[in-house]
Amino acid sequence: MKLPEGVGLGLRYSFAEEVPKKEEGPDWFEIAPENWMGRGGFFRKTLERVRERFPVVCHGLSLSIGSPDPLDTDFLRKVKAFMEEFEIEVYSEHLSFSSFKGDHLYDLLPIPFTEEMVLHVSKRVEQVQEILGRPLILENVTYYWRMPGEMEEWEFINAVLEESGAYLLLDVNNVYVNSVNHSYDPYEFLKRIDLSKVAYIHVAGHERAERILIDTHGTNVKEEVLKLLRYVLEKTGPLPVLIERDNNIPSYEELLEEVENVRRVWSHGKDL
Repeated sequence: MKLPEGVGLGLRYSFAEEVPKKEEGPDWFEIAPENWMGRGGFFRKTLERVRERFPVVCHGLSLSIGSPDPLDTDFLRKVKAFMEEFEIEVYSEHLSFSSFKGDHLYDLLPIPFTEEMVLHVSKRVEQVQEILGRPLILENVTYYWRMPGEMEEWEFINAVLEESGAYLLLDVNNVYVNSVNHSYDPYEFLKRIDLSKVAYIHVAGHERAERILIDTHGTNVKEEVLKLLRYVLEKTGPLPVLIERDNNIPSYEELLEEVENVRRVWSHGKDL
């Protein structure tokens, strides 16, 4: 699995056309394949031009790895064909579920932290990897209520990675949001996660809503999340870092300023 290097940015329609026109940019881009597969015309040409200049990875939204429903193998084959067409090697998804009884729920919902779910998810990971012909990378998600279970989240994540052979997309913002909402120390959580399994890292912005934090991806990355990122990179070395921005998306120029801000943290980890 060939991962990109440096600091990347989630590619969004609102600024995608500007990317090939500028000399400067992030080191790489991440796309949701669901938003680009099967699209022709302007969208296809734009993605082709971005792909000519930048490494691109895929971050899926609808795999629903924790669902009791059968895996959508037709969808996975379409993802594989899309990735091969655009020479994209890396595919990540969420350690959650987003479908039930054939219906898409359009949300990333938590799954119980149990031994039974470790085995269930791991078997499905093996199916995904066999169809795609590449490792699956799973992201830790935010959750606003906890499903009944017998394990801690870090324990569950480690068990899934060990049992399935998958890698971890460590979302540092999600760790921070969960730590506030569920009253635990984010640094202790990171000490317990198997950082040797981390393939790359997400950072994003969050906002407060009454008594909880919401993972909105609608602001710049907060200082407390950048501190957590620095802590992780001091442990792992310069892993790839991706900035997610899905709401209140500013101009591309402003996003590039955010890339530079995160790049300073990343460079510090590189120089250690």
